[in-house]
Amino acid sequence: MWSKYYRERLLEPRKALEHIRRGSRVFLGSGCGEPALLINTLMDLSLELADTEIMHFLTVGDAPYTERRFSRAFRHNAFFIGPNTREAIWKGNADYTPVFLSDIPKLFRTGRIHIDTALITVSPPDRHGYTSLGISVDLTKTAAECADYVVAEVNPNMPRTLGDSFLHVSQIDAFVESSHPVQEFKFDDPGDIAKEIGRYVTNLVEDESTIQIGYGSIPNAVLSYLKDKKDLGVHTETFTDSLMDLIKSGTITCRKKSIHVGKVVASFCMGTRKLYRFIHNNPMFEFHPVEYVNNPYVIAKNRKMVSINSALSVDLTGQVCSDSVGHLLYSGIGGQVDFVRGAALSERGKSIVVIPSTADGGRKSRILPYLEQGSGVVLTRGDVHYVVTEYGIAYLHGKSIRERAMALINIAHPSFRTSLLEAAKIMGFVYKDQVLPSGAIYPERHETYWTDKLGREIFFRPVKPTDERKIQELIYSLSDEDLYKRFFHRIKAFPHQMAQSVASIDYEDRMAIVGIVGREEIEGREEIIALAQYVREASTNIAEVAITVRGDYQGAGIGTFLLWYLVQVAREHGIAGFKAEVLKENDAIMNISKKSGYPLKATWAYGGVYNLLVLFDNVHHKKPI
Repeated sequence: MWSKYYRERLLEPRKALEHIRRGSRVFLGSGCGEPALLINTLMDLSLELADTEIMHFLTVGDAPYTERRFSRAFRHNAFFIGPNTREAIWKGNADYTPVFLSDIPKLFRTGRIHIDTALITVSPPDRHGYTSLGISVDLTKTAAECADYVVAEVNPNMPRTLGDSFLHVSQIDAFVESSHPVQEFKFDDPGDIAKEIGRYVTNLVEDESTIQIGYGSIPNAVLSYLKDKKDLGVHTETFTDSLMDLIKSGTITCRKKSIHVGKVVASFCMGTRKLYRFIHNNPMFEFHPVEYVNNPYVIAKNRKMVSINSALSVDLTGQVCSDSVGHLLYSGIGGQVDFVRGAALSERGKSIVVIPSTADGGRKSRILPYLEQGSGVVLTRGDVHYVVTEYGIAYLHGKSIRERAMALINIAHPSFRTSLLEAAKIMGFVYKDQVLPSGAIYPERHETYWTDKLGREIFFRPVKPTDERKIQELIYSLSDEDLYKRFFHRIKAFPHQMAQSVASIDYEDRMAIVGIVGREEIEGREEIIALAQYVREASTNIAEVAITVRGDYQGAGIGTFLLWYLVQVAREHGIAGFKAEVLKENDAIMNISKKSGYPLKATWAYGGVYNLLVLFDNVHHKKPI
């Protein structure tokens, strides 16, 4: 009977740890599942030990074995650096092993990292003799299966989680009983920057996506912005209170997952007692070891897989550092690469890196010309898809270095954009004459959707400096006739300098609105099919206007809408009216102008060219249907 086995091996803590010898390697249960009683007892035995290596993935409780007074007895080796072990590693009193989280179980199983003793926390055995590893399955289950000797701290406060989370009592060599509260963990309240990042990320997450949230306060803060999504699923390393809230609100249902339908798949859990009560014996949850949860090929089986992870810095080529500040080791590789690559392999999957634009109270940009000396490249240039700051979204996958640099500069803090651009020029990343909007902040308020007469939904937004190539593609798509009507001659080229003059504007005296089909930040591709622009003449407060619509989108009301919308923007900036030079045969523009609803004055200019003048009255005309 298993109960007899259990009773025979139920020991006092000091007795249970007598097996540990000098020079042993001891693995500790991870995260909030650390065996606190066994750790304290191990410290009491320090005088009897020497050169004992203490290994764990991540712990959020005390880490007394890193204290200098225990340096002869213990040497700590972390797979992921937490705040409680960071200083010891910086001072050279502890070690860090950089490795993908999904690869660590293989190191255990092959004996390349041999574990002498595993100290773990489990729930009390059920009537069949199975204990649950509860909130710490991650590496703990594999370590327990591979260790020569396993000591389990049996705690009734440990939730009983389901999935591949069980160890039979016969797999454990010694038991100690305790009833201390399970370690709790709370992320800091999100600030305004985290909220802005979360608002942008929610535009990337489609309904029915399966999400992974990495360790950190900003990825966690993103979750509160997903509450309006439908039928989200979860396949993640760590599960937190914020994910629980989305389940209770009905946002997370897991009904549309490709695998483990109806189930939340996780590896460990960090949160409050409220969360621990929620997952206890909850059949919606399956906890599995990281060798399964973090396997990129398993992750990729989830359609619309979205990984959301944080970083410390990113350079203009797209290299991401998320484990160090220069040479100072700060966190770890963890499972970030596992999920980024898994999401990239997923059908309609996305990997998102979230990062504040600045550090050190705004004194330092996190988007850099190049990474600081000693910084670790966790995600390579080839891995990164989306980077999100509080200033917007940069889509990098498949983009050239020039396109990447411009996209990242565009979402950097405005205080650093000029210096980043100058550095990019010096390094040959961008055109030597490349310019940015002078001090202008992208006016997101002017973004809108509109449906044309043929039922096609089009996204309209102000132009961005990164639109240069797409503007060129629009111009080169025009017929000779349309080019002649737009430029009064048949242009043979529309080079960078001309495209840049349209794309880099101040959003006030010079404005351009583009019509977009597809969304790069959502679908990874987009096309500009229409462009409306104005330039204010300071002496008259009248702006010269031009409108261009791609041939296959003409005749559907897009030009009429663009003129109406451009008028609203111009009026907001106090512009008194529009003027334009129009060829007499350009019936489309003449008709659009007449439909504007504003007084139109047309005068003969020269050689078949009319001067049109539209003065805005005090009436706001209705949006075109």
